[in-house]
Amino acid sequence: MRLRLDVSYDGADFSGWAVQPGRRTVAGVLLEALGRLAGVDTAFGLTVAGRTDAGVHASGQVCHVDLADDVWTTLEASLLRRLAALMPPDARVKSITPVPSTFDARFSATYRRYEYRVADTVWGPEPLRRHDTIHWVRPLDVDRLSAASYGLTGEHDYAAYCKRKEHATTVRAITSLDWRRDPDGVVVATVQADAFCQSMVRSLVGALLAVGDGRRDPGWPSTLLTLSERSSAVTVAPAHGLTLIAVGYPDESDYAVRAEATRRLRA
Repeated sequence: MRLRLDVSYDGADFSGWAVQPGRRTVAGVLLEALGRLAGVDTAFGLTVAGRTDAGVHASGQVCHVDLADDVWTTLEASLLRRLAALMPPDARVKSITPVPSTFDARFSATYRRYEYRVADTVWGPEPLRRHDTIHWVRPLDVDRLSAASYGLTGEHDYAAYCKRKEHATTVRAITSLDWRRDPDGVVVATVQADAFCQSMVRSLVGALLAVGDGRRDPGWPSTLLTLSERSSAVTVAPAHGLTLIAVGYPDESDYAVRAEATRRLRA
């Protein structure tokens, strides 16, 4: 039985999503909890929509796992409640949904949406939001941020903003990149794309903040799209300001088609 898990976590004390020997990770604590409930050999194939870096949070992460049919029959009515008792307080499984075997949390996804929060007040972020909001010491102009973001949307090679991986493309399609100032004064970026390469969102934000505080011209970030290598002029924004808030999927009948198309594109 394939199960979709909707997950949220505070990334402050995690070394990212992926399992790493000797490090505390979100996948690690989730697999440990599933293993205690289902047995180490009956929960397998944990796959996530987007591997978040150390310190990055999620309120809308999605993953899937395959569970032996007989184990699922035994645990179906109580699995969510039992996971709540076993998972640490900084990571929660919010829902568990049986899905077809064609569902792939990573390759079936049509988009990922992130938010990045910045407090440019003199006193910094509210204490209760210190884990998901960075402090920017220079005042930010939202109009400048929006103007600079316009040239970064669409399908481009974002090599200047990515940590390149061997045999992987850095071409992505950003469908929206918007800025707003919330009533509490915090400046928030919302960025959505078909997918992101490693550190891409934080690199984009880092470049745009240099525009928002007046140090760079609004046209500068888009000029970097002509580069074929990561730009040393781009400062990667701190991890703790970033939160994965949503992952989108097509209709159930299109899971396999979307997954196959994504695999071809990423190769």
